[in-house]
Amino acid sequence: MFRFIRNTILILFFAALAAVGIFICLSADPSYAFHEVVGFPRYHRYDSLIREVGQKYGVDPMLIKAIVWRESAFRPDMIGKNGERGLMQVTVAAASDWARETKHPTFVPTDLLSPRVNLEVGTWYLKKALAHYAGRDDPITFALAEYNAGKSRVNKWVSDTNEGSSITAGDLRDSISFPSTRGYVDAIIDRYHFYQHQHHL
Repeated sequence: MFRFIRNTILILFFAALAAVGIFICLSADPSYAFHEVVGFPRYHRYDSLIREVGQKYGVDPMLIKAIVWRESAFRPDMIGKNGERGLMQVTVAAASDWARETKHPTFVPTDLLSPRVNLEVGTWYLKKALAHYAGRDDPITFALAEYNAGKSRVNKWVSDTNEGSSITAGDLRDSISFPSTRGYVDAIIDRYHFYQHQHHL
């Protein structure tokens, strides 16, 4: 009897292992799929909160999740080299604007380590950027560049193209002088499309 139970457990274990292997191999991004399996709770812990905040602000949750993935790898206690905090690596300056405009007088910088507060502030900021560039061919590219490098730098890059109001997302990307920002925008857009394809939320 013991041998039967042991053999059954081994069969189930190897079947599960094979299923995971197939899942990883068939994924559009096997490396991500591997890390998702290994760190499953962390990669999905905030999905319901991301959906809730996305619905509140009218921002695709999969875009929010792609930013969280790139900014913090789903670690709510992440502190950036310039003081950015939390899941979406929000700056204290951006959070102060949010607190003032949305009437949160008790806000303090450590609140950004709360997943809910961080997602609220980051998505609020992203929504403002998306609305600002709503007339462009691809507002997401413009908004992500602003999220990473700030509005003044995006304005300069737009000006550098000499395209005026006809500037496209491709024009902007070509004029971005920071390789890190170009990589940031490309990585998030790729992950966003990956999430859309995988129906990830």
